[in-house]
Amino acid sequence: MVDERIETPLATRHDQDGVATVTLTNPGRRNALSCAMMKSLHDIFDAIATDRDIRCVILAAEGPVFCAGHDLKEMNGISDCDKHAALFSQCSDLMMRIVTLPQPVIAKVHGMATAAGCQLVASCDLAVAGTSAKFATPGVNIGLFCSTPMVALSRNISRKHAMRMLLTGDPINAETALSMGLVSDVAADDDLDVATTTLARGIAARSGMTVQTGKQAFYKQLEMPLSDAYAYASSVMTGNMQKHDAREGIGAFVEKRHPTWRHE
Repeated sequence: MVDERIETPLATRHDQDGVATVTLTNPGRRNALSCAMMKSLHDIFDAIATDRDIRCVILAAEGPVFCAGHDLKEMNGISDCDKHAALFSQCSDLMMRIVTLPQPVIAKVHGMATAAGCQLVASCDLAVAGTSAKFATPGVNIGLFCSTPMVALSRNISRKHAMRMLLTGDPINAETALSMGLVSDVAADDDLDVATTTLARGIAARSGMTVQTGKQAFYKQLEMPLSDAYAYASSVMTGNMQKHDAREGIGAFVEKRHPTWRHE
């Protein structure tokens, strides 16, 4: 007899109005970043990266928890050092895939985002949190310091705020996360969907070429000395000026009309 059961996907993608919504769909495991979950997300982001119709991405989750971080049962079942190294490398690759994705990624956060789940939020370009959302890097409480989440966290908030989260494991609420710079927006839980979608569609309505140019340049110049950053940014703007959408946008502004983007 053929088993006709269909395996539930760990992550899904839904496209509308130039926005791709990527949803973690394993609430029974608190949307933990198992190896299978990370592969599913990476594959989806790879497909989005080359999709010219997508100009912004929302990263969401089903269930009461946004993401609980690594799957501790899976990690505890691994005794081989090389396999642990491969797991953490896979996680780092996923975070880098988000940062290097041409389109901006907005985390839509409800419930808890802990450890690598907090890292996931910090790796996104923007994050909208519901008022009930909480964030933590609690690895210190189980003898496993959140070293890889530390990388993204320390690039979003001040050193002392990051160290406090990492050394205590104490959760912070949405308003505190906003004041620290871990999230960009806070919305009432009932308004979270609308607030995130409005932000994403607003970005998607801009020139895709311009937004992608800006995202890439933003992260690249952060690692440069000041003078090098200005030289690099000047070269980016020079190249940007030669593009159709820059000429169209400036022309539309001068002529007091709405621009018609070709996203090139």
